[in-house]
Amino acid sequence: MSAIIDKLAHDLAIDAIEAATALGDEELVVDIGNNLASSSTTAEEAFMTAARVRMAIIRARKLLDARIDAAAAKLDTE
Repeated sequence: MSAIIDKLAHDLAIDAIEAATALGDEELVVDIGNNLASSSTTAEEAFMTAARVRMAIIRARKLLDARIDAAAAKLDTE
């Protein structure tokens, strides 16, 4: 059962993050988490964990890409 919950939470987290980004709605992920909590704390915890991990990875990827771009730009000017 845990694998099913994790898969559903993972899929919902991806959709919620994409929608939040497209809509410019930073609260959407939290609102969905709160909605889940009203009926299933297990689903809410799995969703929020999946969402937090994905958002952290997105931020880390942006940082890495920016550092790589900055290094490449520096090499181009030398």
